Amino acid sequence: MAIAKAERLMNLALCLLGTRRPLSKRELRSSIEAYLEAGSDDSFNRMFERDKDDLRELGLVIETVENLDGETGYLARRDSNRLPPIQLDAEEAAALGLAAKVWQQARLAGAASGALQKLRAAGMPEAEDSYDIPHSALEPRIPVHEAAFEPLMLACRDRRPVVFEYRKGNAARPETRHVEPWTLECWRGHWYLAGWDRDRGAERVFRLSRITGKVRSRAGAFTAPVPDVSTVRETVESWAGETATRSARIRLRTDCGYPLRARALSVRELGDGWDELEIPYGHGLDAWLVEFGPDVVVLEPADLRADVVDRLRAVAKG
Repeated sequence: MAIAKAERLMNLALCLLGTRRPLSKRELRSSIEAYLEAGSDDSFNRMFERDKDDLRELGLVIETVENLDGETGYLARRDSNRLPPIQLDAEEAAALGLAAKVWQQARLAGAASGALQKLRAAGMPEAEDSYDIPHSALEPRIPVHEAAFEPLMLACRDRRPVVFEYRKGNAARPETRHVEPWTLECWRGHWYLAGWDRDRGAERVFRLSRITGKVRSRAGAFTAPVPDVSTVRETVESWAGETATRSARIRLRTDCGYPLRARALSVRELGDGWDELEIPYGHGLDAWLVEFGPDVVVLEPADLRADVVDRLRAVAKG
């Protein structure tokens, strides 16, 4: 069935792209074998409307035109469905190559690889294999260990409600959650889902590692509007108590700690391979700073410095 639908969509797209004038439903039905096999006019109309919506969702710009006789016709102009020439320099091409490597162990690996091949065929410059070296020092990865990732990714893409069992951090047993999934985001090595919790009638964020069992899709449309931007990271930070309430001063080795530099309120060169940064300070910052080991020295406040020292001593003791 999936192959038959894909073939039908392809034939419809070719008809709409290949015509110089709008084609009516009647003409499209007589040109596409699958439509000829439709049992009735109602069956054909439902099939055609679904196919037209699917093509538009895939990005095809389909115009609806009414002729002098009042009959509605459809076409997809080539100039409206053609991307402008893609101009990338070597550095931009290398960045895309590195981004594609992120998904080598996930479902998106095929799509990422195929996109790179198309760009290269279109003339994207080949960098000096800085991203094709098998043992390159720079190997970005986003870990995807949770079984819930793939079904949730597809549900977010297709706007399908889902049901799953979810165990809170302080709960002994999991609870059934009915969710309209919006987006997935990786933060601090963990994947989170943002969506509308139907049972609670509010936006919620779920950590994928706490989802137990299978994620099951449900029929029907979303009942709540999908926001243009879902602030997953900010929500998780807030729930974890990591919202910054003041600032801290740290010393950071030059060319190290780029995540810290991205959050810095100010940066001052100290010389001798060190910089001084002012960064937002909230609950959980001490645990994050410890991850950078000897590349970070806390200057103030004193309580943050003491917390980092205590953590480092605990690590040293094993």
